[in-house]
Amino acid sequence: MGNVITEMNRSREQSLERINAFSDGIFAIIITIMVLDLKKPEPATFKALSHLWPTWVSYAASYLFIAIVWVNHHYLLKNAKHATSRLIWSNFGHMFVVSLIPFLTSWMADTRLEAVPVAMYAFIFFLVNLTYLGLIYQTIPHFRHDNERARRLFRLRSIGTLLLALSASGLAFWHPGLGFSIICGCFLLYLRPEAPKI
Repeated sequence: MGNVITEMNRSREQSLERINAFSDGIFAIIITIMVLDLKKPEPATFKALSHLWPTWVSYAASYLFIAIVWVNHHYLLKNAKHATSRLIWSNFGHMFVVSLIPFLTSWMADTRLEAVPVAMYAFIFFLVNLTYLGLIYQTIPHFRHDNERARRLFRLRSIGTLLLALSASGLAFWHPGLGFSIICGCFLLYLRPEAPKI
């Protein structure tokens, strides 16, 4: 009986390791795609380099975005006990949305932060947060925080950033710079991973 339980535990650990390995591979590919999309200025001058500011701003924001998503994802999956089919599909959904970041980063840079690309970028931030919450519920079905204050702060941050992302997406149609700034401000709220504890 003990051997059967040990084998089952080992199988679950291997399944969770595969989810982590797959996700880490996706993150690595996303960053590689973004780096390869960086354009070199034709004349080798600082002035020519400065004209590419939308590329550098978009890249820096998206690199931070990916880093935050990876840290929170890594921190969350450490709490996973079982690699259920719902957890696997939730992770696929989350990775799908995250994989769109390089496309939108490139689009924002090429259009010099015009309205529609920035609005779509903000909407992707909304979807990344939404799928992350879904991943939380599949990773830790009956999650709790150590205290009521932490639980309230977690919910406030989750709901607040979802509303801010939707607002930034709508606002970007009239003021792309402001919409983009709101999303960059939201990144700061996720610098410290706050996945619920079991």
